[in-house]
Amino acid sequence: MTGKDKGEPSGVSKFFGDLANKTSLAAGRASTFILAAGIVIVWGVSGPIFGFSDTWQLVINTGTTIVTFLMVFLIQNSQNRDSAAIQVKLDELIRVSEARNSLVGIEHLTDDELEDIRSKCEARAAAEKVGEAAVDKTGKAARRAADRVAG
Repeated sequence: MTGKDKGEPSGVSKFFGDLANKTSLAAGRASTFILAAGIVIVWGVSGPIFGFSDTWQLVINTGTTIVTFLMVFLIQNSQNRDSAAIQVKLDELIRVSEARNSLVGIEHLTDDELEDIRSKCEARAAAEKVGEAAVDKTGKAARRAADRVAG
């Protein structure tokens, strides 16, 4: 049996996932920001030395474009995995609670289907609030009546 048969990630997928995680963590550190800002400052200060040449400008433009291009894919991979993990956790909480199990897996629905479910949930929540308000009002009236009878 191969790793894929067991549901294990392939070597390339695991390597990319690990790389994406480490890169995302590194990119979010203050020290990484300071390093990037330092590079930009050094580049800016070196402008007069290079006479603000086209090559001088091309260096920063090319560097930032390459880093941005690669970071998009790495960060998106990390976000996709984080989102999938959160969905699994939410699905499990729904499954073991009194919530409706039909909500498990709704992240795979279309935007229109999700909007329809969201609208129905909001309508149910509004109806429950009205019901709770009616119960509270009735309870207060009952307490006042009981106070009058007792007093």
